[in-house]
Amino acid sequence: MSDRPVRTRIAPSPTGDMHIGTARTALFNWLYALHTGGKFLLRIEDTDRERSTPNAVQVIFDGLKWLGLEPDEEPVFQFTRADRHREVAMALLEKGAAYRDYMTPEELEAEREKARAEGRVIRSPWRDASPNDAPDRPFVVRLKTPQTGETVIDDQVKGRIVFQNANLDDLILLRTDGTPTYNLAVVVDDHDMGITHVIRGDDHISNAARQTHIYQAMGWEAPVWAHLPMIHGPDGKKLSKRHGAQAVSEFDAMGYLPEAMRNYLAKLGWGHGDDEIFSDEQAIAWFDIKDVVSAPARLDWDKLNHVNNHYIRQADPERLADLVEGILKSRDWQIASTDHEVLVRTIPLVRDGAKTLLELADACVFVIRKRPLELPEKARGLLTDETRARLSRLVERLQAATDWNVIELEALIRRFAEDEGVGIGKFGPALRAALSGGSPAPDLAGTLVALGREESFARLDDALSSGA
Repeated sequence: MSDRPVRTRIAPSPTGDMHIGTARTALFNWLYALHTGGKFLLRIEDTDRERSTPNAVQVIFDGLKWLGLEPDEEPVFQFTRADRHREVAMALLEKGAAYRDYMTPEELEAEREKARAEGRVIRSPWRDASPNDAPDRPFVVRLKTPQTGETVIDDQVKGRIVFQNANLDDLILLRTDGTPTYNLAVVVDDHDMGITHVIRGDDHISNAARQTHIYQAMGWEAPVWAHLPMIHGPDGKKLSKRHGAQAVSEFDAMGYLPEAMRNYLAKLGWGHGDDEIFSDEQAIAWFDIKDVVSAPARLDWDKLNHVNNHYIRQADPERLADLVEGILKSRDWQIASTDHEVLVRTIPLVRDGAKTLLELADACVFVIRKRPLELPEKARGLLTDETRARLSRLVERLQAATDWNVIELEALIRRFAEDEGVGIGKFGPALRAALSGGSPAPDLAGTLVALGREESFARLDDALSSGA
């Protein structure tokens, strides 16, 4: 390779949701570009005009934006570059590196059957024919693939891969209607975009050999190749719907944070010693495409949840409150203007056990419930006359409290139980029910702090005076 500045790219087709494998490929391209001081680019391979809708393109933009992997330059749209692709095909014809193949569909099928019987790839009789003999009928343009020798791909992940040229047929560059094929378009676009490193899935390994021949025929410098292994499910089989979420949007909807996804995806096939948790800055400093392992990675939900929990515990409560509000609103909870402040106060008290934002939202429901709370039957059963009297005495103690924080309230509740001569279990469940309405809530002191003094006393008053 020359000393050209590193330029990597992600080149998805807008034909559906962005798969998690595409997201990891984007991440590795992004990490390597930043690690080397280069640039990360985006190309939309939108040649399938029926499926490449504006909405499908937006899915890619949204997925990359959510992941925090936005490109350094404006995206390139492959379909708009068809004239440039045809221009290169014509240049290859002029060089004698390509030819017009006039085989009819029937002739092609006959040649295919003959080649299959002889154990070889198809060869068109038009490869070395004189242009003067050209008939007046449709043709494809094929590359003159070398028929002897070998093509070597020095892959940064897979190692040295050797292709025998005799086993490679003459690649079609232009179809009979003049539209360029995938391999031609990719090479032209990568060359024109100055791509120095092609980092993509290992399902493209055979394309690397074919694309190398186009680079050679045009006298262009080929990129460094790096083909990533697939992501498998926990059972070691190809990731599919039976394993759960596959699309980036699904992980977002399931309550995973983008920084957690970046950290976890980086560990799928690459790592830095035993480090499980690392920042973007650390990943950028440590990442090298040569360190990616060649074996398929396995999606491990437990590890993903562990990583996500870490980032939830580290995240700004203000940010988490905004995310939780969005989740609760999607569930038709009515969110008051004052609830944001309450959520910010509550989240540090409940987030330690939350593996996802959905679980965090579940843990916050108790503070946004509006009075009077409708206690479930089990909760009402806890409020016996004896327990009501005891809770009334506890309220008096709470009203005298000067500091409304977890440490002071824990000590107050503990002293109260000692003075009553009972364990906290004698009144704690009833207190929790009165405060939360039966919704999940943190420990008693945490619940009181989350609700605040005024709301706590109001809910206790409702429960103790209702006769429920």
